[in-house]
Amino acid sequence: MSNKAKGSKTERELYQIFVDNHYRAVRVAGSGMMENADCDIIAGKKGKKYCIEAKSCKKLPKYISKDQVSRFIVFADIFGLKPVIGVRVNRIGWIFLNPKDMKPGDKNWTINNKVIEKKGKKFAQFFGEKIKNNKENKSLKIGSDILLDEKELDNLTADDY
Repeated sequence: MSNKAKGSKTERELYQIFVDNHYRAVRVAGSGMMENADCDIIAGKKGKKYCIEAKSCKKLPKYISKDQVSRFIVFADIFGLKPVIGVRVNRIGWIFLNPKDMKPGDKNWTINNKVIEKKGKKFAQFFGEKIKNNKENKSLKIGSDILLDEKELDNLTADDY
């Protein structure tokens, strides 16, 4: 499967997560391929509007060029959308970050274990969905989304290689 096909599959998966959680969403045609198409998905519901850049990787770290992040943030600002980086990591699932929580390096922005542990959130956590506290189960399951406690996150992000 080509990188373009993998990226499209990742975007469709994330699009469906938004739809399943009662958001209206659209995939942006030509994202990553055409000038002025600087995000992958636009999603929203009443009072919430997001611009999402979707990425996937087998393992961390994941690098995104400074230029791509910069164009993405400008795009979101022009349309009055909140920018969100969504990263699907094998064996962890989807993690969402505010680009402001990421630190740029010399050439790239880096998403690594440290960034995910401190600032990464699962879908329900990031997008503020209502959840009930379950004292018996520290990792809550909401639909197909799992919220992890710190110990579970440490176990999943531990370097196995």
